[in-house]
Amino acid sequence: MSYSNSSMGSGSRTARRTFEFGRTYVVRPKGKHQATIVWLHGLGDNGSSWSQLLESLPLPNIKWICPTAPTRPVAILGGFPCTAWFDVGELSEDGPDDFEGLDASVAHVANLLSTEPADVKLGIGGFSMGAATALYSATCFAQGKYGNGNPYPINLRAIVGLSGWLPGSRNIRNKIGGSHDTARRAANLPILLCHGMCDEVVPYNHGEKSSQVLSSAGFRCITFKSYDGLGHYTVPKEMDEVCNWLNARLGLEGSR
Repeated sequence: MSYSNSSMGSGSRTARRTFEFGRTYVVRPKGKHQATIVWLHGLGDNGSSWSQLLESLPLPNIKWICPTAPTRPVAILGGFPCTAWFDVGELSEDGPDDFEGLDASVAHVANLLSTEPADVKLGIGGFSMGAATALYSATCFAQGKYGNGNPYPINLRAIVGLSGWLPGSRNIRNKIGGSHDTARRAANLPILLCHGMCDEVVPYNHGEKSSQVLSSAGFRCITFKSYDGLGHYTVPKEMDEVCNWLNARLGLEGSR
């Protein structure tokens, strides 16, 4: 599926970019279908590897949708093309954020969730760059619109971010405090953030700072878990906590 985005700036249209998304992998629920979560992989990965891990989790009531990001040149890799939800240079508050790429990926995720049954709870999770995209989705949900101003259509019930960061963190507080509805959506959205203290790719302080920025912007239901000795990968203990958190926050029926 492809999305074309054009952004308007100072009265002129910038170059239009079209994003071709890769293959989507789906893990069907083994029990009663109560929740659907789109899970987003990290830079250079694809939906297949995470679908295999998620299928092994003791969460029979969740349907997992694992899309694959478009292949694009990535600045942090010197312009080398690989699968990426958006372009990224240096990881810093002062670095430019590719909101066009972010909006396109978040719209793709929303489209995947848009056909789910009305009684099913919807969530987004991810690892590394996928976690960053999930957190950007959370800010779009709270604001009720994408960065480009188009309305955000999905009612999110849970966000999970492993080893990630918050894109656009500089402006988030101004955007969330703007209206009563925005503040209410932010305050009621459960978010689980997990980060290894020895992460050499996305340093731990980026995860910790993202949690603090979201909290100060009005996201009240944040759980931040740190893991001593953990690098830029996941471990069973972390996934156990993800399972317990999802069961509790989404009110799942466990093994039935």
